[in-house]
Amino acid sequence: MAPAALGLAVAAFLRLRSPTQNVYTETRLWIAAAIAGLLVSAVLVAVTLGRERLAAARTEALVTAGEEHRRFLLRLDHELKNPVTAIQAGLANLPASGAAASVSAQARRLADLVADLRKLAELETRPLERAPVDVAEMLTEIHEVAVELPGADQRALTLSLPQAPWPVGTIPGDRDLLFLAIHNLVVNAVKFSHPGDRIEMRARDEGDHVVVEVADTGIGIPGDEVDHIWDDLARGSAAAGTPGSGLGLALARVVVGRHGGSVWVRSRVGDGTVMGLRLPAA
Repeated sequence: MAPAALGLAVAAFLRLRSPTQNVYTETRLWIAAAIAGLLVSAVLVAVTLGRERLAAARTEALVTAGEEHRRFLLRLDHELKNPVTAIQAGLANLPASGAAASVSAQARRLADLVADLRKLAELETRPLERAPVDVAEMLTEIHEVAVELPGADQRALTLSLPQAPWPVGTIPGDRDLLFLAIHNLVVNAVKFSHPGDRIEMRARDEGDHVVVEVADTGIGIPGDEVDHIWDDLARGSAAAGTPGSGLGLALARVVVGRHGGSVWVRSRVGDGTVMGLRLPAA
């Protein structure tokens, strides 16, 4: 900055002192070309360094934010765990009653929340297994488990796997975590649909990625809530009275992110919702 400021000051002085005076110099063409090349190179280097520094700063900010988020979850887990345990122990010594049953149900809900918080914090840092996962085989098993969910027998829960021109392939990853992520989507679809609604599990090959979708004809999500459903503890307006910790979709998002994939959702109130995962193929 200092050379630039000095140059501008000198230019202003010369402009005022001798507005019509010109200076002519003679320079060989090859020297001019060399100087121009050096100047362009210097500008390009400066731009590249600036971009690299900006990218490094962004990466550092993301790492810091992730670490702060993990510490917050662990702190929350620590603060909730002991009170919940004390409540459950106290309830065990009380005579059975409607009030005790209600408190016990809420204590179990808090215990589930604490467990999910701990799981979410661990997911963000734990090492992942990287074994080939057969998507078709995993989805078939998830479908078999999902039909046993409460209320699933009152929905038309189907699984669609492409066979032509070739079956959906494999993805490298931690099978248990991927199973958890997709199962959470199905659980969500069952919760926010009505008896008689349709729930479709499907997968497709997109070249270097595999896409898994869970679609339903349920109640849908209001537009102003769609962008927040993957957040921690997100509970939409339709979730009132529906059991859940608000961490199921957050867990799915973290699992998919750790595998280098992405999540999305499309929804229309009254028509239904489709949630998708896009994961790198093997």
